[in-house]
Amino acid sequence: MAPHRIALLFNANKVYDRQVIAGIGHYLNSTRVEWDLFLEEDFRSRMRDIHQFKGDGVIADFDDPEAAEALRELHIPVVAVGGSYHDPAQYPVGVPYIATDNDRLVRLAYDHLIEQGLSRFAFYGIPATAGSRWAQEREHAFRAIVSAENVEGIVYEGSPTTAGGWGEAVEHLVSWLSDLPKPIGIIAVTDARARQLLQACVIGGVAVPEQVAIVGIDNDPMAQLLNRIPLTSVIQGAEEMGRTAAHVLHQMLRGMDCSTTRVIVPPVGINVQVSSRYQPMRSPHVMRASHYIRQYGCLGIKTEQVADYVGVSRTVLEEHFKRELKQTVHQAILKHKLDTACELIINGDTTLADIAIRCGFTSLQYMYAVFRREYDCTPRQYLELHRKAAAS
Repeated sequence: MAPHRIALLFNANKVYDRQVIAGIGHYLNSTRVEWDLFLEEDFRSRMRDIHQFKGDGVIADFDDPEAAEALRELHIPVVAVGGSYHDPAQYPVGVPYIATDNDRLVRLAYDHLIEQGLSRFAFYGIPATAGSRWAQEREHAFRAIVSAENVEGIVYEGSPTTAGGWGEAVEHLVSWLSDLPKPIGIIAVTDARARQLLQACVIGGVAVPEQVAIVGIDNDPMAQLLNRIPLTSVIQGAEEMGRTAAHVLHQMLRGMDCSTTRVIVPPVGINVQVSSRYQPMRSPHVMRASHYIRQYGCLGIKTEQVADYVGVSRTVLEEHFKRELKQTVHQAILKHKLDTACELIINGDTTLADIAIRCGFTSLQYMYAVFRREYDCTPRQYLELHRKAAAS
């Protein structure tokens, strides 16, 4: 029997779409299903000529406004993947729909910021367009939460991302951040928007997370690589969406009627990083210095450079650090370097020699000596202890 010919209509330049496709692949690898998959060579979703597709089924991203219209007259099984809607009337009729739970994505981010002790909140979204219905749903979820809980909630949609308008957009974003009441927790509609917030905070001298704690959505590795300050992000259940969509299409190909099927997939969890770990600080000098250390602590900075950035003498800064954090500026820099090294060691994607360089240690031997002094173990032993603790 020839394999079924299936079209996957997704824009795999986005981490969400890639994870959905990965979920489809996992389903195929865990079953005896054999599909001949069609994707555009550049992994972009195009509806051109789709009405001429001589295949057996389609799984498509219905966040694309063209998808529902283009596939309406296609007389083969179609499974829709997209964002959830607070209004059930917004779901396409007669098409099985697998959705990410936009309400719970925002709720998870909000609850995390509440747990950090914050009482003011903002949402950084994107301007409304036909293709950003999912973003408007997340904005609606935020407005509903702050309204129900009677807390302060500020919404800013900003400008579309374009090369020509980027300079002006950043100026407006910096101005918005500067005018916000602080401390405040901000939920960004995506990690891409969260990365813009982090950049604007650096430009505007806004301390993260002491003044602004930031949570994104997507857990996008690319966004993490482009930030000096590691980003907290909600992890969507995108792979589960892909597996579910493939399972539903498999059932339809076997003759089952799934036209009324609707599955809302919750988020997997939240990857908590520095950007949201809010700690109240009384001293503005310590707050500003901590922000600088998080950006440049692994680049060999010294106490004098931190004091110059803050705009006070080394003696004054040391007094504030000892009073507020019970440690010296040098100890704070060293702690940042060690925390970064420990995270890289646990991830296991980088050699110890590269970790020593990336974290600002003068040599691998020196990093070993610091680990023995601070943790009474070597970096390799630290990893073994972490694995044992995780397994127990």
